[in-house]
Amino acid sequence: MRTLVLGGDGYLGWPTALHLSEAGHDVAIADSFVRRQYDHELGVESLVPVEPLHTRVGVWKELTGRQLSMFRGDITDAEFTYEMIRGFRPDTIVHFAEQRAAPYSHIDRQHAVYTQVNNLVGTLNILFAMADIDPAIHLVKLGTMGEYGTPNIDIEEGWIEIEHKGRKDVLPYPKQPGSFYHLSKVHDSHNIMFTCRAWGLRATDLNQGIVYGQQTPQTALDPRLATRFDYDAVFGTVLNRFVVQAVLAHPLTVYGSGGQTRGLIDIRDTAECILLAAENPPEPCEFRVFNQMTESLSVAEIAKTVAEARGESARIEYLDPPRVEADTHHYNVAHSRLIDLGLEPHLLSETLLTSLFAIAEAHKDRADPEAIRPWIDWRRTTNRPPLTSPSP
Repeated sequence: MRTLVLGGDGYLGWPTALHLSEAGHDVAIADSFVRRQYDHELGVESLVPVEPLHTRVGVWKELTGRQLSMFRGDITDAEFTYEMIRGFRPDTIVHFAEQRAAPYSHIDRQHAVYTQVNNLVGTLNILFAMADIDPAIHLVKLGTMGEYGTPNIDIEEGWIEIEHKGRKDVLPYPKQPGSFYHLSKVHDSHNIMFTCRAWGLRATDLNQGIVYGQQTPQTALDPRLATRFDYDAVFGTVLNRFVVQAVLAHPLTVYGSGGQTRGLIDIRDTAECILLAAENPPEPCEFRVFNQMTESLSVAEIAKTVAEARGESARIEYLDPPRVEADTHHYNVAHSRLIDLGLEPHLLSETLLTSLFAIAEAHKDRADPEAIRPWIDWRRTTNRPPLTSPSP
């Protein structure tokens, strides 16, 4: 298939593009490179050096003989979006091209508005372009488990059967997002579901858990193919942050008691889930939802797992929580549909032992310990960064 990966320069977009390419797909990458600008704005950088996209694309062709096409532009620009889709004529569009960090969306009013506008307008432009150019295109959209929030009932895979006053219906599972970022993902899901119904589009919404890891079989072929390793308090996911703190012999910073439970997934499994979704498309008019996670742990359990793997040098520190969320909660999530399609999950312990610590050790001289401390509080409308920085 011809597959267009939006946000293909990013943490997940790049290894996914390589995974799809190795599987035989004709892959194009589109990116505005705004994620690299966020680093400049926040005064941080990936723990692992990341080569320019054109360098990585050249190395991939040199090593494998496979060509990746490239488009540079912003999907909030409708003219660019239409021109790109008309030019490449994809069978599948994989959509990673959104501002992805909840803390970033809570820096202040400007960042909250930016997150909502960037994420919603970009997705709407894609949906309109699909409808106008080729409604048969399959949209594979990266959502988040954070759309659901933490309800006191089991979380189903996108839909739930409700009985009310003697009548039954199957409805979208209720959403209780916990940030302006997660709200943007909920709005996306509603827009996509509506256009599938109204225009006959087809889409797969992947509600993804927290991703950990940095290497896939493809990126490991050459250091120049490396993807990002974010560890800071804004973009760094919890497990990656804990690993870097452990390597630096700094306390692992847990928010509150650490009773918050999260769905997790290995970066290799993320790429495979995209491949499985792309190669098994839904029917026209179908909006399907997969919960893209492989296991769940509380934040305290994640910290203890990292500490035990590291040994006696690792300590845990409990901080006042910067987010507005339940400290402990029920969390039981259905996530069988990707397993049914053939996903064979990797285990967290395996990744820690074989990959994460080794990568963090190799690049620990690039780490800034102060960047890991939380400075964005959900309860404030304006948060002051540690360093004065330009606006996005």
